Amino acid sequence: MEQGFLVSKRISQPAATEHSECGFLRRRALEICNQALGLHTKGLTAKAIPIYSKSIRLMPTAEAHASLGWAYSAHHRYDLAIRECEKAIAVDPEYGNSYNDIGSYLVSQGKLESSIEWFEKAKQATRYDSRYFPYMNLGRVYQAKGMYLRAIHEFQKALQFEPGEESCLAAVKELRAKV
Repeated sequence: MEQGFLVSKRISQPAATEHSECGFLRRRALEICNQALGLHTKGLTAKAIPIYSKSIRLMPTAEAHASLGWAYSAHHRYDLAIRECEKAIAVDPEYGNSYNDIGSYLVSQGKLESSIEWFEKAKQATRYDSRYFPYMNLGRVYQAKGMYLRAIHEFQKALQFEPGEESCLAAVKELRAKV
């Protein structure tokens, strides 16, 4: 993935009130997904991929599909990464990471214009741990396109969700000097 475009990978556990068999399977699937994430964040993506797949076989979750996509992206397999994010959206359309990640993968493929709609969709999602990512990513897209005022607006929105985020503050300062 291109430097600076962010994908978010924090796996949240389901509510403690899930006692059904489905709730148990989901919790177990997310535990397995977290095992894969532990390997993944250590750079062991080739080892993480089959574990994400095991999690999905047990019970498909948006988290596992999106994380598997992230692992594929580490190997520049962006088409597979995008497909996994599309599967994540089918499982849970409110999981914002999937939309943001598709946008990031499109940027990595040089498809800036196509990425914009995905970052916009990420901003609308209701379940998203790193709410500032799509704003920051859009700011970077608009900056690359020379649309400095729109970029500033997006970076400032990111700062509303993540005050003091250094790269956003630096980008706003740099962009204000250009306009």
